[in-house]
Amino acid sequence: MSRFIQLHMLTAYPPSNLNRDDLGRPKTARMGGIERLRASSQSLKRAWRISDLFKAALDGHVGTRTKRIGGEVKARLMEKGVAEKKAVAWAKEIAAQFGKLKSKDEKIEIEQLAHISPEEWESVNALADLLAQEKRAPEKEELDLLRRDVKAVDIAFFGRMLASRPDCNVEAAVQVSHAVTINSAIVEDDYFTAVDDLNKGEEDSGAGHLGEAGFGSGVFYVYVCINAELLAANLNSDLGLVKKALSAFTETAAKVGPSGKQNSFASRAYASYLLAECGDQQPRSLSAAFLKPVNDHGILSDGIEKLKKCRENMEKVYGPCADDYMEMNAETGKGSLKDIINFVIGSIN
Repeated sequence: MSRFIQLHMLTAYPPSNLNRDDLGRPKTARMGGIERLRASSQSLKRAWRISDLFKAALDGHVGTRTKRIGGEVKARLMEKGVAEKKAVAWAKEIAAQFGKLKSKDEKIEIEQLAHISPEEWESVNALADLLAQEKRAPEKEELDLLRRDVKAVDIAFFGRMLASRPDCNVEAAVQVSHAVTINSAIVEDDYFTAVDDLNKGEEDSGAGHLGEAGFGSGVFYVYVCINAELLAANLNSDLGLVKKALSAFTETAAKVGPSGKQNSFASRAYASYLLAECGDQQPRSLSAAFLKPVNDHGILSDGIEKLKKCRENMEKVYGPCADDYMEMNAETGKGSLKDIINFVIGSIN
């Protein structure tokens, strides 16, 4: 099994606002002294994890991130005839196993998002049903609901941290860079108006609403490093599930991006170029290829060539940085996503 799988992707987005800052404008970053558009790694991981493609491929192996488990338990208990006062008390005991409860909170929320596996949800629901049936509070040994040996693929990929139960923490097997444009970019403003359909123009022919929205465009570079050995360990050495997970992840990463302002910009895009590498060598990003921005009219083709050249030069000075690699280039029609997926899966045999 190759220890590391690395993915390098170039994805061209039209005018869009993939990931907003606190002012609602596209996030940016300075790289090589030049401003670029940026989409955070958090936005990428969430988009991949909750995508229909990922969830359908891994049905039954995707967890839930929530603060609201206590409210869900309370509702389940009350549906089964438990009085509200007891339902609240019992739900608090169960929710407290996943994190510290918010003080004086009627929704019975915990203070931080907890990533809960399907197996753990099943245990919670089974306990709630038992308590309702036997009309009693949970016993101490029944509240040991968290598990280390889960098979939630998203937890195995992206990890979880539980301050109250460090023994159930999971170290992330996947590292994801922030997506940054390989070209210099500025955030532009779209000034727009909306017209009241019932305005006849007899008294007021003006707009019913005025607004502004920021946007930008460019080719984004994303780097992903997967520790295949850690992924297998996180999934209890179930190599069938590991392969299924890697297949779904690779396809999702190539096809799915952040969904910010999607209805306004229809900015859906597939990766135009994907380089996959595998081996036991120390991983490295190829972002240095774009310290000097690509700004001419052949931005995508030039970006691909710069990425490939950076890889070749790294190999010249450091020696092989991976045991094997495979490319997919949608601009030239060479390679295929299917081949890339088979390459990634084959690296763990």
